[in-house]
Amino acid sequence: MSFVYGPVPSRRLGLSLGINIIPAKTCTLDCVYCQCGLTTRKTATRESFFPVADILTAVRNSQPATRNSPLAFLTFSGDGEPTLNKDIGRIIRGLKREFSIPVAVITNSTLISDPQVRRDIMPADLVVPSLDAADQRTFARVDRCHRSIKVEDIIEGLKLFRRSYRGKMWLEIMLVKGINDSVEHVVALRKAVHQIQPDRVQLNTVVRPPAEKFARPMSHDDLVQIQYLFGPNTDIAAQGKSQITNHKSQIRGNADELILATVHGRPVTRQDLADALGVAPRALTAALRGLVRAKRIKPVDYSGKTFYEPA
Repeated sequence: MSFVYGPVPSRRLGLSLGINIIPAKTCTLDCVYCQCGLTTRKTATRESFFPVADILTAVRNSQPATRNSPLAFLTFSGDGEPTLNKDIGRIIRGLKREFSIPVAVITNSTLISDPQVRRDIMPADLVVPSLDAADQRTFARVDRCHRSIKVEDIIEGLKLFRRSYRGKMWLEIMLVKGINDSVEHVVALRKAVHQIQPDRVQLNTVVRPPAEKFARPMSHDDLVQIQYLFGPNTDIAAQGKSQITNHKSQIRGNADELILATVHGRPVTRQDLADALGVAPRALTAALRGLVRAKRIKPVDYSGKTFYEPA
């Protein structure tokens, strides 16, 4: 998990600062669509992974966080489940004490049934939880959950959290063609969402190279129909389009290291990198070629686009 920043928190946005609070791919799920690859350690046990003081120092010393830049959020995101870190509440409170920047948490919701987890993320200004399934069978197929996790507990936990939470809650639903997109299941999801009452719903599908090749995207027309079914305050996430604002005046440092930090968080296109780093796509060509030759990153073709991943 890494901190990222961007205009709107989402699993696709932001430039990674490379500040980890859990080891890479330590997660409660092994989602078929995950853009970060297969889970290497599946667990539902919360732990202290890194000293809280070290994490806060790393944020303090990071370029974007120390220049009074107009960042929209400090976001907990990346390649694992952040609420597995049992110190996340202390980290959030520390960030809010020290920086006048809103804090967002992107979570897969799997531990939200734990009252302590709900208390830990309560100070965040925005929480973006996921709900990809409304029944256990579909949950196991699309998210390949840890055996101890039940989707009915997740839904109940989200309902309880929404009742007490005073910040904004945007619920994300990832739809995978042929797995969790049947009419019956989408209707069941809509019923669950109505019970949870989030501020917004974000519909998403597979737009980056997934962990499993059989994970296929929904068409935009299908997503539009589902959007109509869910009703007001339902958005369709941009399908492979960059939503990262230009931070050219804020970002300084070695271009190769900035590219590597971004690629480490998620597969990205050259345009994604250009938007994140605030430079023209052509200016990135030499740096990308050099990193590919050095076998530090690799190009991957998916859905008619070229993405860059860690080699």
